[in-house]
Amino acid sequence: MSEDELTYRRIFRAPRDLVWRCLTEPAELAQFWGPRGMTTPLDGIVLELHPGGRFETLMVGEHGSYRMVATFTEVVPPERLAWIEPASGVHTTGTLTDLGDGGTEIVIHQRHVPEPMRSPEARAGFLTSLDKLEEHLARSTEST
Repeated sequence: MSEDELTYRRIFRAPRDLVWRCLTEPAELAQFWGPRGMTTPLDGIVLELHPGGRFETLMVGEHGSYRMVATFTEVVPPERLAWIEPASGVHTTGTLTDLGDGGTEIVIHQRHVPEPMRSPEARAGFLTSLDKLEEHLARSTEST
């Protein structure tokens, strides 16, 4: 792995189909997308779930907003989702593995990550977005 690559791994106590749905449905994304302290309003999400489709999110916080604009490069339900952000060149691939025990492992691999996005602070912020997804999944599995 080169210095401009990052990999995040997390195991969720939730079935893969539910994790996939949370990552690919705007109403679900709006519940957790972005680092802690940021919200992503439903009307700020564009999700065209096919290769070549748009993927856009508007994250809003007390210090301003940040729009992520990307294009899907791979959509393989319910196991892989990949996109590229033209502005930064970041290429993100998320792979979901069914662990067979009702849990799901997600591996997020990012390539061509600009130096500011590799800082310890930026990486810690990214991890809080996975924390928010984990909390959302816990609420979703409790209600079923």
